[in-house]
Amino acid sequence: MFKIKIDDFLYLSLLETKDAGELFHLIDTNREHIGKWLKFPSMTVEMEDSKAFIQGTRMRYAKDEGYWLGIWSEGHLVGSIGYLYLDQENKKTEIGYWLGQEYEGKGFITKSIKVLIDYAFDELQFNKIEIGVAADNAKSRAIPEKLGFTREGELRDYEYINGRFLDRVIYGLKAAEWRAN
Repeated sequence: MFKIKIDDFLYLSLLETKDAGELFHLIDTNREHIGKWLKFPSMTVEMEDSKAFIQGTRMRYAKDEGYWLGIWSEGHLVGSIGYLYLDQENKKTEIGYWLGQEYEGKGFITKSIKVLIDYAFDELQFNKIEIGVAADNAKSRAIPEKLGFTREGELRDYEYINGRFLDRVIYGLKAAEWRAN
């Protein structure tokens, strides 16, 4: 499948079935950390769950509906990033992302998002990209803010995760805004 080289150590690639063990291990060892903000760790209880996720994202890729990519550093899976959907009619998408805690603060997500932004605007000819982030997740919110996204609003009690409701802040970036920077 495809591989997008970001720098000498970092690349993105569509996850393959053979990556299921490494994906499950990364989720399992970061379950509490990731699960504080996202639902999927609670639904990933065995390696077969990671395998099913990979198969599902590959099907979505084949149907041009969106997909997840592995974020790899020096040959190790460190997180994942993807287009949650591809809305051809309205020329927009949403980017989601997560990293293992030990890989935070190294610029991996920022570099990866830049690649997906360029692809969405240049190749897909989309007009807008959105990013939704838990309101209390300051580290994750800093990323779209640093990249020039505009805070468009907040959805209250958006998700129920680990016995609590989380508000979601929605950020948006239009192609013309990205190109003006």
